[in-house]
Amino acid sequence: MRWTPYQQEKLNSDIDVIIVGSGISGLTAAGVLAKEGKKVVVLEKHYEIGGFTHTFKRRGYEWNTGLHYIGQVQNPESTMRQIFDYLSDFKLKWAHMGEVYDRLFFPDRSYCFYSDPQKFQNSLCVDFPEEQTAIETYIHDIVGGSACRSNFFVQKIIPGPLAKLTYPLLTRKFLQFSKNTTYEHLEKLTDNQELIAVLTGQWGNYGLPPKQSSFGIHALVASHYLDNGGSYPIGGSRRIAETIVENIENHGGQVFSKAGVESFLTEGKKVTGVQLENGDKIFAPLVISGIGAVNTFSKVPGLKFDLKEKLQGLTPSCGYMDLFIGLKGTPQSLGLPKNNYWIYPGYDHDDNVTKYLQDHKSEFPIVYISFPSAKDPEWTQRYPDKSTIEIITLASYDWFKKWEDAPWRKRGEDYMDFKEYFSKRLLEKLYEHFPHLRDKVDYYELSTPLSTKHFTSYSRGEMYGLNHTPQRFALKWLRPQTPIKNLFITGQDVVTNGVAGALFSGMLTTCAIMRKNMITHIQKEIAKENENE
Repeated sequence: MRWTPYQQEKLNSDIDVIIVGSGISGLTAAGVLAKEGKKVVVLEKHYEIGGFTHTFKRRGYEWNTGLHYIGQVQNPESTMRQIFDYLSDFKLKWAHMGEVYDRLFFPDRSYCFYSDPQKFQNSLCVDFPEEQTAIETYIHDIVGGSACRSNFFVQKIIPGPLAKLTYPLLTRKFLQFSKNTTYEHLEKLTDNQELIAVLTGQWGNYGLPPKQSSFGIHALVASHYLDNGGSYPIGGSRRIAETIVENIENHGGQVFSKAGVESFLTEGKKVTGVQLENGDKIFAPLVISGIGAVNTFSKVPGLKFDLKEKLQGLTPSCGYMDLFIGLKGTPQSLGLPKNNYWIYPGYDHDDNVTKYLQDHKSEFPIVYISFPSAKDPEWTQRYPDKSTIEIITLASYDWFKKWEDAPWRKRGEDYMDFKEYFSKRLLEKLYEHFPHLRDKVDYYELSTPLSTKHFTSYSRGEMYGLNHTPQRFALKWLRPQTPIKNLFITGQDVVTNGVAGALFSGMLTTCAIMRKNMITHIQKEIAKENENE
């Protein structure tokens, strides 16, 4: 599917809603509102649509940029699957990653995360036979923490004085889980540091090691994969945007690439539209921003909103590097697995991160390896005799700061040499586990925090927006409604990071706009479709 670059003459008249940003939250909001009869326009700065679900091509290979796996979509009755079915008109399909979806590697041994929750629990009890009670309690706690999330997030769309009245009642249970760090919660269950390291081994999925992250985000992410593991979109992550955009356009909406927004237009305390980077002004009675809370408020001229004070010291999540690798040979002939590899230098995640961020020559605190071409059953039809791998690790923005003012892909030889240093190190991590791939690598390219900043405008090149600390979940103002009338925000800062968090953030924002439970509405529509089959 070819995306439509913005041209003023292509723009429809009488727009009801402008959505800034084509990440999954913005596309979700646009898709739902379009099916409700609203005339929507999505404006994306990038030349690709889809945010962190988009793909790009080099030298005959294709890679995704952010979606590596997702849970809860194999069950047709799960809320997440129903929302995706509704947004894509059932065209988005999923491939399960198999019995083991994640493998964790420590210096002395490895651990498997199984798709079957009972098998996962049993394997942990075999690995840590004296910790059975702690393991059972942990499973109970992540399920319990996730189960009480609904009221916490629903409270975010309750308007005015009623919000203050209902806040204590609706948020109390979830805040009991989110107020402590992941480590603080787990050390009450066990003093076995190796078990804690294994249980928190997926911390890269939310960007903070256990002594910094909120147990609330850990419970949400861990429970997300607990029942039935991980899946991958058939046809690649690009299919998410393609199917949703097709639906939006079928209902009269428009989605434009190369349409960067310079600022939000206002009259008094009311939004009236947006001004693009090329100077064009587009007007609409309602605007949704999916570009992050900080970016949104920085684009409202004259806004009397002390963002620094509101953030209360909350910082952006850490930057990252992503090595995109192209190989000669099919995933099958190369023996590439479907499951993800998580590799650590030791069992103290926080200490590993601290040492690395202080000295980039230290061991990588985490190396995540994904094999997208092996996960997608249609890959070999599109790219015969080729395969891809992606390797991700943390990166400090400050390491690359001296090149921040240089244009993309024109940052000089010293920048390229610095990237090559990290690329070689990451490749060696791959070869430690797959030595036979050493002569199969045909192409590789490293993205840095500067790459992320260029395409997303996140100031520190972060992937996960604001850090998921206990403090974050206590900030009452991170909600769809803003101080500017009819300006709403959506995205991972409103709910949580990841495709799942962004999806539900888009739903939450549409609920606030439509003033009704749109999730229940979607479930009823899906039920009607199933009855008619």
